[in-house]
Amino acid sequence: MSNYLAIATITAVLQRTLQASIQLDVDSARVTTVKPSNLGSGTPETGVNLFLYHVTPNHISSKNHGYAYRESNGQPSKRSQRGLDLYYLLSFYGNEVELEPQRLLGSVVRTLQDYSIINQQMIQDTLADSSFSFLADSDLANQVELIKIEPLDLSLEDLSKVWSVLFQTPYNLSVAYQTSVVLIDGAEPAQKALPVREYRATLVPFMAQPMVEKVVSQAGVYQPILADSSLMIRGQRLKGDVTHVRIGDVVVTPEQVSEKQIVLPLSLVSANELRAGVQRLQVVHQVMTGIPPAPKGRVESNAVAVVVRPTIIQVKVSKIQGSADELRSAEVSIKVNLKIGKGQRVVLLLNERSTNDPVGYMFEQGKRRQEYTNLIKFVISGVKAGEYLARVQVDGAESVLSVDTNPDSRTFNQYISPKIVLRNSRLG
Repeated sequence: MSNYLAIATITAVLQRTLQASIQLDVDSARVTTVKPSNLGSGTPETGVNLFLYHVTPNHISSKNHGYAYRESNGQPSKRSQRGLDLYYLLSFYGNEVELEPQRLLGSVVRTLQDYSIINQQMIQDTLADSSFSFLADSDLANQVELIKIEPLDLSLEDLSKVWSVLFQTPYNLSVAYQTSVVLIDGAEPAQKALPVREYRATLVPFMAQPMVEKVVSQAGVYQPILADSSLMIRGQRLKGDVTHVRIGDVVVTPEQVSEKQIVLPLSLVSANELRAGVQRLQVVHQVMTGIPPAPKGRVESNAVAVVVRPTIIQVKVSKIQGSADELRSAEVSIKVNLKIGKGQRVVLLLNERSTNDPVGYMFEQGKRRQEYTNLIKFVISGVKAGEYLARVQVDGAESVLSVDTNPDSRTFNQYISPKIVLRNSRLG
């Protein structure tokens, strides 16, 4: 679910993500969100302009039909929901002699390839940024469906038409991207009942829909959710005759249930069934009373997104090439504690453990998986010799690094593992 601020939140996330990248690649570059025709009134001398120029309905989204609930008169109704695709034009400005527009284009393409999925953490970080305080009430982070960013294959003629028709200004170096799918909830039921002709007092049992407002780790609001975490599910009307929780495709029965809170240890879900990444969570009531006219049946809450982060349990390296000052290539096998689906995007992150100009690398698994697995193989290349901290991202859900808690250690309070070491003859 997401409210009317969803569209603006997507734009803010893109602006913040791109700003963090381009300012490192081109000095003084900044990302703006003004109409391209407004040259000199907000468009940077050096930078990228991000402009939402088109919006279309997403007819494929299964959420377009809304979710069921009951009004105060006991009649079923639906809350409307609309899926949208957003189209952005990114234009590049700067010193043509020093090829700044082209350098910025390369920086943006690389960044949007690395962050091709807008995950919950990116949204939460943006909403916590004081620059976007006007989006504080956005609940886009609760959307279960993935938000993907993909480049559009527009010809020069198509781009020129966009500039000439929409902005009536000369063409600048530009690319277009599509963001899909963004879901917006309606504030009112989709259907309105006919006027009441006669009033009669009748006592009708009410099958109240449970409402999930927030899901966090019991260890703390800002603590990551791992396979051994306990979830704190907060909301309204959470306790039913029989209360279950559905997470992903698994239904479990929590032991601690009250009207406003459920504690659910993820250990109740087997490691073979719990998935890494973004999972849909719902509270499900099994109604046992069956007092007419309220029949026995099942009542489900709204769905919220839960990001379950994997843990690396083994790292192996083979097929190493390179020696002395040469850049290294190798095959890295990462084993995690949770199964990863065939269609999930998995990325390996390497960060050099060095105080002297450390470097970082990202490698996406290129080979398509044929089954659910917790063993992922990456081919890495162009990596300089050194010691690296290793993380994996599964649809944006990032594994956690271990911190040295020994106060007598020279690496106290620093990240220490998991790691790989790239030397002259071996990587381990």
